Amino acid sequence: MLDLFCGGGGSSRGAAMAGAEIACGVDANALAVEVYNDNFSGCGVVDRITAESEPRRLEGHGPFDMILASPECTSHTCARGRRAPCDTSRMTALHTLRYVRHFQPRWLVIENVVHMRTWERYEELLREIEDLGYGVTPQVLDASMFGVPQSRRRLFILCEFGKKPLELAPTCLHPVPAHVILDPPGTWRCSPLDNGRRAKATLERAARAMQTLPVDEDFLVVYYGSDAAGGWQRLDRPLRTMTTLDRFGLVQRAPGGATLRMLQPRELQRAMGLPDEHLIARGCRRDQVRILGNGVCPPVMAAAVRSLAGEEIDRMRQTDGETGPRLAVAF
Repeated sequence: MLDLFCGGGGSSRGAAMAGAEIACGVDANALAVEVYNDNFSGCGVVDRITAESEPRRLEGHGPFDMILASPECTSHTCARGRRAPCDTSRMTALHTLRYVRHFQPRWLVIENVVHMRTWERYEELLREIEDLGYGVTPQVLDASMFGVPQSRRRLFILCEFGKKPLELAPTCLHPVPAHVILDPPGTWRCSPLDNGRRAKATLERAARAMQTLPVDEDFLVVYYGSDAAGGWQRLDRPLRTMTTLDRFGLVQRAPGGATLRMLQPRELQRAMGLPDEHLIARGCRRDQVRILGNGVCPPVMAAAVRSLAGEEIDRMRQTDGETGPRLAVAF
């Protein structure tokens, strides 16, 4: 499996959970590739996917049965702020197809934000994939329906050569609540909610929550960024969508007054569905939050990979006598 725009390895972790052999990950961010290499034995390569990049530079890692790709997404969303959409960024999705043409994998999964569907070249992207001989099944999937304690809707374009993939069915009927990601009380230092330095908007959001909830119920407040749902949420529901900002704070109610602390990278890692053994300790806290917020939830990608290639993975495991997960390489 080749992972383009691999980031810190969320997609690859999901593919590994499904039984695929991780051959190579490519990303332009050197720090993200360091994280990737910490988790996948030096498989990561620092490179930028452009109209001029050479797929043949990865031939030593292949051949590949499957390509996963999470092209740049900022210019498809409001995350870019007031900046105009960047066509160079959005074109990375089409550049991905150069690697598909070169390596001719049996399976392809493209993941991106839901807003990608409004891109004027989105239909062109699907047509080009079909012209290469692939059946294409685009589907919007919510990570909370696959056992991830986060409501995170993303577009997954599932492709198989010569065959139209089936749509994925949810694997989790009861969404996992946000409280499961929290470290035990007392693990992290908390400060008073109203410490004289909080932004007015933060205190107003917390006040709305406290007017609604029982006096002893803790909750999460949106510390950075906008929020159309009141700026807070209960802990008995999946976390709202993580971003690349340090967005969520935990408000804990106590007789001496409410306290506030930010969610920590390890807690956000759990909110992405990444196992605790996945290593993220590179760079500063801001770097870790950014890499996590840019990532793919492994349980969703695992479901996609199993749906596409599960039968082949199982067959090869039987052929190899259960010596390890791998795929055939001749198609």
